[in-house]
Amino acid sequence: MANILLRNRDIPDIGNFEVYSKNGGWEGFRKAVQQHTPDEVIKIVMDSNLRGRGGAGFNTGRKWSFIPKNEPIKYVVVNADESEPGTFKDRELMEMNPYQVIEGAMIAAYAIQASAVYIYCRGEFWDIAHQLDACIAEARENNLIGKNILGTDWSCEFYTHLGAGAYICGEESALLNSLQGMLGQPRVRPPFPAQKGGGLYYEPTVVNNVETLANVPWIIVNGAEAYQQIGTPQSPGPKIVCMSGHVNQPGNYEIALGQTTFRELFEKAGGTEYQGHKLKALLPTGASGPVIPITDKLMDAPITYESVIEFGSTLGSASFIVMDETTDMVWAAYKMMQFFKHESCGKCTPCREGTYWLLKLMTRIINGQGTANDLRLLENVGKQMNGKSLCALNDFAINPVLGTLRHFRSEYEAYINKGSDEKAAPKKQLQPAH
Repeated sequence: MANILLRNRDIPDIGNFEVYSKNGGWEGFRKAVQQHTPDEVIKIVMDSNLRGRGGAGFNTGRKWSFIPKNEPIKYVVVNADESEPGTFKDRELMEMNPYQVIEGAMIAAYAIQASAVYIYCRGEFWDIAHQLDACIAEARENNLIGKNILGTDWSCEFYTHLGAGAYICGEESALLNSLQGMLGQPRVRPPFPAQKGGGLYYEPTVVNNVETLANVPWIIVNGAEAYQQIGTPQSPGPKIVCMSGHVNQPGNYEIALGQTTFRELFEKAGGTEYQGHKLKALLPTGASGPVIPITDKLMDAPITYESVIEFGSTLGSASFIVMDETTDMVWAAYKMMQFFKHESCGKCTPCREGTYWLLKLMTRIINGQGTANDLRLLENVGKQMNGKSLCALNDFAINPVLGTLRHFRSEYEAYINKGSDEKAAPKKQLQPAH
């Protein structure tokens, strides 16, 4: 199957406006604006069952449909924060196929009749933001952005915005706060971003991930039914999977959901062993989702949103971090807890205090000072944190600990037993000075 998203791998210089246009670029946007009403565009995307590629997996068209039609000011915000460990798909799309992202965002803007689009890039993407500015200017010169687009009475501007490199700003309400110049912390909901008072500048707003919007032009050109034929009814379309960690050929891989097994993907990425070692565990959505032991049952399963749930985790943004049999899973969980403790914005007490205590307990275990009671305490703290904060970071933070405890408890017990043995060992007697 030819790449739908990573088209830069098939078409050299597709990041050039002329090359993109000659290869079907802007055809979806022109078709949407000139042949369909906004409601028809929403219906097409809804029928395709395009699910959000940023993590939540919610139906994109349905998300657009929540925007009230009678509000005069509406916005589209593109989430290009991409701060999940092990995720680098959006970066390649913006660097190598930027016009497809911009076109998808403009189709979304037309569908909800937005007056402006903002693409929020993480602070480290300053070079990509400058490149996007040049692409936006080129599109504006061709009447695809700006005043009276394609001869209609609809006008829409497009802006880039740089964040400061905060993980929390990948959460949509924290992103909106940051975009408005406030602290990057989640908002109390309701109202939700699609409602008056909940979005950017408190106006109704659609927030979509970069990869999500890159799917939209193809859907408008080819139709919802054609899109559903790629993948499964519950998990349709192509998906970019980021492969990193103990992988022979790390990088981005575009697959058809439901039509590619884990084993087939691993073979594309260089095989099911790493430097002679068997593979042990998989983080299917970076650090935020529960770890999955790598078994034959997993390897032979198709990659879909629903199949990963059956294994006790979530597909999320499909940022696969692979770990082989040499990996110390307690150490891995400890490193991930350091990350989440550092990235917690501190607004919600369960997250602020819970990440502190989880890291404190993990540090004690790693240093050989843990007890069996600490394992029960880890589980208890995690359960007390679950679902008790304004955003999902709180829940993400407990997954490294609870996931590794569930599947690799013996490695925690080995740390505790080793610490107990060292404490019980006879101490070397100091010799008197002569």
